[in-house]
Amino acid sequence: MSMRLSHLAVSAGGTTLVDVENLHFERGQAVTIVGESGSGKSLLAHAIMGTLPGSLTLQGSLAVDGTTCDLAERTNRRALWGRVMSLLPQEPVLSLDPTMRVQEQVAEGARSFTSDKGSARQSARTLLGSLGLGYATRAYPHTLSGGMAQRVAFAASTIGNAQVLIADEPSKGLDVAARGELAALLQRHLDGGGILLTITHDLDLARELGGTVLVMKDAHVIEQGPAGEVLTEPAHPYTRQLLGAEPVNWNYYWAHSGSAAEPSGQPLISGEGLSKSYGGQRLFSDLSVTVRQGERIALRGPSGSGKTTLGNILLRLLPPDSGRVRHADVLDGGRLQKLYQDPTVAFAPRAALKDSFGDVMRRHRLGRDRLDELMASLRLAPGLLERMPGQVSGGELQRLAIIRAMLLRPALVFADEPTSRLDLITQQETMSCLMDQVDSQGCALMLVTHDQSLADAVAHRRIQLGTKQPPHMGDMRRLPVSTLLTR
Repeated sequence: MSMRLSHLAVSAGGTTLVDVENLHFERGQAVTIVGESGSGKSLLAHAIMGTLPGSLTLQGSLAVDGTTCDLAERTNRRALWGRVMSLLPQEPVLSLDPTMRVQEQVAEGARSFTSDKGSARQSARTLLGSLGLGYATRAYPHTLSGGMAQRVAFAASTIGNAQVLIADEPSKGLDVAARGELAALLQRHLDGGGILLTITHDLDLARELGGTVLVMKDAHVIEQGPAGEVLTEPAHPYTRQLLGAEPVNWNYYWAHSGSAAEPSGQPLISGEGLSKSYGGQRLFSDLSVTVRQGERIALRGPSGSGKTTLGNILLRLLPPDSGRVRHADVLDGGRLQKLYQDPTVAFAPRAALKDSFGDVMRRHRLGRDRLDELMASLRLAPGLLERMPGQVSGGELQRLAIIRAMLLRPALVFADEPTSRLDLITQQETMSCLMDQVDSQGCALMLVTHDQSLADAVAHRRIQLGTKQPPHMGDMRRLPVSTLLTR
């Protein structure tokens, strides 16, 4: 099988969003597209699938095994969905039906589902088990962590054994071990003769997949070549900027602080003998944690290990099964703030941003000068506040969330994967803004992250949860691809 893309162009109102001349995909060859948000990567993927919004203009052609499709005709690829080509979507939680259990959703994609539902369900159980989700077959999507939901979406996308797999940010929210398993699965798809197009911000995933890397910026491919060359000795200045934005390469005054001396500031939060279980699964037990003034702590661990849960218990947003949490008086009056992984959950979706900020400022009797100062320091135009939350980019909205948290001069900020949805350059800008505020205000920081290099750059010390690896991780590599994807 081969696939060729010719003269693809996506536009809106006269503005070019994607402009790619020719791309050729061969069996067993990984093609990975990297670049910052807004460069056109995901639009290219949806143009191939035929899932672009009707408001966008599309032209070009797609040839799959000698059969050519006019891309302007949106419906001519539908007969290929799930059988010839499949899309692993960027937001797994949004792609999963909240009313259906995990196994049933995955089984619907099996070729045998209409004729033999029992066989389809067995295939779904096998595939979910190989992904370490055998215990979650009867779970609903809202009970899963972000990484677990991503693996369920992967299972649903691959169970039909489509030869062309388009993976749009497949490693978002996954820890290092789970990302390695994901890379192994994607590689098995290639080893089985499949075609793989991966859209990602994750340069480590691009390195693991190898093959060809394309770098997109402002709707165009500005550099392409073997992964080992492009990601080691880039020719284009933008690619060099992209590589420089990896946390391991940061050179800020607050970065790579290493292990700090024994903290001497006053305790802000003290948790003693904390335990928590969900659905019969123990996340942690008899755990004691103290967070001191000015301290920076990274909470790390695999998806579902309880990082966010522990943070919420320490913030007293969630009760522990056993143990107790004490807060210093200095945390009263809004001086304990939380940044969410998805900043959209922190803002009312139908209220202008200025109204969300106005509510906080009136409640805490803050002057406008403080907001203007923070907007300027985080390099945001005041006009953004006139918009709704859905009308600004993810990086802008996360910086606005930082501003709203810092308005109250917090003593401690709990940041729950605050940059995991951002590209590397936007992540670097956002963390720089956050750390400048943390440092200037002398507040403590608890950072939940899967990223070891980000933790190393930011934190004085680390708390590791869930260090044991599930038994499937060694076994999965021994399964033949036909067993893994179709059994």
